[in-house]
Amino acid sequence: MEISEVLRVLRKGVWLIVALSIVGLAAGYAVTANTPKSYSSKVRLFVSVQTSGAQSAYDVGQGSTAAQSKVKSYLDLVTSSNVLVPVIEELHLRTTPRVLAQSVKATTPANSVSIEISVTNTSPRLAAETANAIGKSFSNYVVKDIETPDDGSATPVKIVPIEAAIPATTPTSPDLKIDLAFGLLAGLAVSIALVFLRATLDTRLQSTQDLASITEAPVIGGIGFDATARSAPLVVHLEPRSPRAEAFRDLRTNLQFLDVESTRRSFVVTSAMPSEGKTTTTANLAIALAEGGTRVAVVDADLRRPRLAATFGIEGAVGLTEALVGRASVSDVLQSWGPSGNLVVLPAGQIPPNPSELLGSRTMRELVEALTNDFDVVLIDAPPLLPVTDAAVVSKMCNGVVLVAAAKRSRRPLVKSAIARLEKIDSRLLGVIVTMLPTKGGNAYAYGAYGDYYGSDAASQPDPTMAGTRRAHLRRTARRARA
Repeated sequence: MEISEVLRVLRKGVWLIVALSIVGLAAGYAVTANTPKSYSSKVRLFVSVQTSGAQSAYDVGQGSTAAQSKVKSYLDLVTSSNVLVPVIEELHLRTTPRVLAQSVKATTPANSVSIEISVTNTSPRLAAETANAIGKSFSNYVVKDIETPDDGSATPVKIVPIEAAIPATTPTSPDLKIDLAFGLLAGLAVSIALVFLRATLDTRLQSTQDLASITEAPVIGGIGFDATARSAPLVVHLEPRSPRAEAFRDLRTNLQFLDVESTRRSFVVTSAMPSEGKTTTTANLAIALAEGGTRVAVVDADLRRPRLAATFGIEGAVGLTEALVGRASVSDVLQSWGPSGNLVVLPAGQIPPNPSELLGSRTMRELVEALTNDFDVVLIDAPPLLPVTDAAVVSKMCNGVVLVAAAKRSRRPLVKSAIARLEKIDSRLLGVIVTMLPTKGGNAYAYGAYGDYYGSDAASQPDPTMAGTRRAHLRRTARRARA
């Protein structure tokens, strides 16, 4: 995962990260507030070993070395029952040596002859009293029981307190700063893990980069999401200055660089699954091409759920089906759209019982060839690739396929399966388009703002109104086709 992708995932989950971080801080504060305060006090003891005879510098050094050696061996004795039982009896503690030992810690600094005994308790007074009592009991046990010679002579080891334990004024735990830091780090760790887990499990395409990562075909366009697209799909006509309209003009430019060796070009526009924006994309791309002076024919080859006639607001009673079964000629069912005369639309017509057979027929191939010869560009709006085979069949009759996928809707495995289906039949995937890209928030797709600066001329605002005579002609053709 690239750095830009990591940052995108983090931006998308920023609110979850913030929320769980706050929860972590609250948990840290709750731990501090509900944990009993503990206080620690320590007593320091000095250990010395006297050597016999004259006390030369050498003898003193030998004694210091012997004391350091003994100090290390004494540490385990501090928490032994022989030391702690007298303390429990003296202070009348309601505990056992094993439990008391858990609150006692004995240490010695490096190269030192002193021992530090610390005791932790919820009572600062009792912690200090226990530490002093342990220091006294330890000294007595070592001097009288451990280091006393068998002949009854004086012991060479002396242990004296050099710093008595006093009640602490501030608790050693809980530490609010540490608990808050730990809670914050825990919240961050859990939230970031959840954010990346969600991103891993979410197979939906999120950006043009996502689509580019699963195909070698170029991404030729990115179209932003528009909540009004279903009710007002022809944004290039209705809002020619809008960023989405400009995006379709960018798509027009990129499309013109596909399959540049062919002077007459035909493209199947399809998607992996329904409702990914292929019909809206086809219609707006056709309008953008016509604006630029390109003669365009748009064919609705989705004979199962045709939408192109409703999108353009034209008569859809007769169309491709009637032309394929011989009930009407292509010239009779082609409908001009817009004042320039550069754009014609061939609606689907009646829904037949055998769409795949009609689309795979020799008549359909001849129809595509005829349109390709008569127009500069032919755009065929085909059904989705995965539910039915119609688009795959038609793709063999054209220069290639343009695949449409929707951000936050299309899933990577399904798009990969659609691409694999095209590869299996040797159809050319010329380019891919991502629709419904987010236009707000941290993942917003960036449009250029050039359209707002330069505006648009009258040529970019075609009038889709058809003449009354043309509508009447189509109605007569439809009646003849049904007869």
